[in-house]
Amino acid sequence: MPTEVLVPDIGDFSDVPIIEVHVNPGDKVNAEDPLLTLESDKATLDVPAPSAGTVGEVLVKVGDHVSEGTRILLLSSGDGASTTPPTLVEQQEPAPGSAAAAPVAEAVGAPLAAPPAVGAGDGGQAPAGAHAGPSVRRMARELGVDLAQISASGPKGRITKDDLLGFLKGPAQPATAAAPATQGSGIPEIPAQDFSKFGPVETQKLGRIKKVSGPFLHRSWLNVPHVTHNDEADITELDAYRKRLDTAAKGEKNPYRVTLLAFLVKAVVAALKQHPEFNSSLTAEKDAIVLKSYYNIGIAVDTPDGLVVPVVKDADRKGIVELSREFGAISAKARDGKLGPGDMQGGTFTISSLGGIGGTSFTPIVNAPEVAILGVVRSAMKPVWNGSEFVPRNMLPLSVSYDHRVIDGALAARFTRHLCYLLEDDRRLLL
Repeated sequence: MPTEVLVPDIGDFSDVPIIEVHVNPGDKVNAEDPLLTLESDKATLDVPAPSAGTVGEVLVKVGDHVSEGTRILLLSSGDGASTTPPTLVEQQEPAPGSAAAAPVAEAVGAPLAAPPAVGAGDGGQAPAGAHAGPSVRRMARELGVDLAQISASGPKGRITKDDLLGFLKGPAQPATAAAPATQGSGIPEIPAQDFSKFGPVETQKLGRIKKVSGPFLHRSWLNVPHVTHNDEADITELDAYRKRLDTAAKGEKNPYRVTLLAFLVKAVVAALKQHPEFNSSLTAEKDAIVLKSYYNIGIAVDTPDGLVVPVVKDADRKGIVELSREFGAISAKARDGKLGPGDMQGGTFTISSLGGIGGTSFTPIVNAPEVAILGVVRSAMKPVWNGSEFVPRNMLPLSVSYDHRVIDGALAARFTRHLCYLLEDDRRLLL
């Protein structure tokens, strides 16, 4: 019996137009394969398949407006298109033997070849900020094609996948020593190289999460003037207390782990209340900040497929035990790939912890539109002068990256020092 696929939670958006439909009746899809692409005034997003199966009737078309809960297609359960989810290029390549198959294969096999030029009779070119959905942009990146060179035929001047495949049919030009093509930001691309000339190579596809998160990280790095402030917190007493709680938690009927992360969240919330600029976002006009009176803390979680950032909602209302249990559930959900859009929305501040691995400090990238992020590495015993002698203390390095448009260096130093002050005595977290 086919099941209805509905538009999932897409945040605050409603009545959003469909700009691309990626499947047809009879297509086999894997879980998380894109079914269609939506575009609001603020964002473009793909609607993924909830499970593997075969597409039945498609109930919508390009140009239709949908909201959360709108029926988009019927899906019969069964095996997907392949044992592992294909890339967007594999999903959208023409079948072998079709007219467009050869040019696409040639483009993938020859990354040094420049894209074919667009003649005057081909119509207007897309501007430098080419208008295209995420699937088309990813496909273009994988094929090494500059979207600014492609004529757009879609609604509102949008470049469709058919425009991209049609562009690849044109006569290829030999690679030249001319200046590299630039993207919409005006930043030159790193020139492609044939590394096999220097020795054996192996190409491995990026995981889905890395493909999706990469452009967001790049966008944040380009748009946010990052500065990182480093400090150390003496957690000798705090960690001893944590270990006692952890030992007791392991002996309960439903055991759980008490890690330093729960105390970090409590300390971060207290520091955010003391310095509300860190719990804000810039307005779209960049002339004001939005101060948030809620505290949703994003936790960067390492998974086999890449980094994800689920959000702990209302962290100010939760104690160490409740936070510890929630972290265990979140980690399991992330590793199993079961996090939904609602699990990763609404964050006001993020913590990225490498404590289980090591290091002395690092520069975490601000998770825009947030304005700051805390990076934590492994604590270490160090000799600390107490006024009369050096004594061994357990010191935790902290790295706070921040958006310099909102936060200046003095404020960042005060925030980080206050965070250290809170961690140096667990009783302060109760105030």
